[in-house]
Amino acid sequence: MEEKLEQVPLCSLFQEFHISKKDETANLLESWERYVDEVQEIIGYKFENLSLLHQAFTHSSFQENCCESYERLEYVGDSVLNLLIAKEHYFLHPDLPPGKLTRLRAANVDTEKLARVAVKYDFHKYLRHKKPLLKGQVEEFRDATLEYPLHSTGLIDPPKVLADIVESLIGAIYIDCNFSMDTTWQVTESLLQPLITPANLETHPVTNFYEVCQKSGWRVELVDKWEETGEIEVFVDGKFVGKGKFSGKKLIALNRAAHNAYCQIVKTLSVEATCDNSACNEIQN
Repeated sequence: MEEKLEQVPLCSLFQEFHISKKDETANLLESWERYVDEVQEIIGYKFENLSLLHQAFTHSSFQENCCESYERLEYVGDSVLNLLIAKEHYFLHPDLPPGKLTRLRAANVDTEKLARVAVKYDFHKYLRHKKPLLKGQVEEFRDATLEYPLHSTGLIDPPKVLADIVESLIGAIYIDCNFSMDTTWQVTESLLQPLITPANLETHPVTNFYEVCQKSGWRVELVDKWEETGEIEVFVDGKFVGKGKFSGKKLIALNRAAHNAYCQIVKTLSVEATCDNSACNEIQN
């Protein structure tokens, strides 16, 4: 005799799923609430409106009705940060021309610089998200920064979400303190330490490479093998001088290729330039 399977009403399955998801969200919210004091202690600022702090650490993948994502705060924070840095540099370096000021500002607000800030203070630990790959990406980036204590100048690939957290936090502080630039800068300046200065501002590897080639009248050829191998090869006057590899992003592979070629030219042809030998080794992913 055939055994009859017990039928479960479809509505019951939906209810169980809803309760499970609701419990999961409640647990996430409860655990994050315990971090609020930690975050405020790290940044040295106490929020009047804690919902802004919640929003600043909520990724769009955390699709719940409890809070908006940080995207709007990130938009504000990006603009405020650029203005704060521009103001600081304008008065701190009165003799710098606009071009150098622009490069200096960019180095202090770009994705890598801000991602380093987030990693330094473990801000990713407080982010409410549903991105299973984030932990691995953060660890990979943290390991990569060990070779470049201040900035890699485009040789490593920082997770954008880390920089987003910092910008959204700055936006949240700016709004919470009633749009006080002085208060926002007091917190921001501390977070961004060490700031990049004219003394340690490095030239981009692509700029270095093309400048030395143009000065010597050399013909440059790039062989793009990125789709197949993740590599870009560099030839100068028909001779192979270097290559760079990074399968994750073509721009990083190009930067690495230019850096490797420049260092090889300096080493082989004795061009007058300075290059840290340990940093000139070919970078592979």
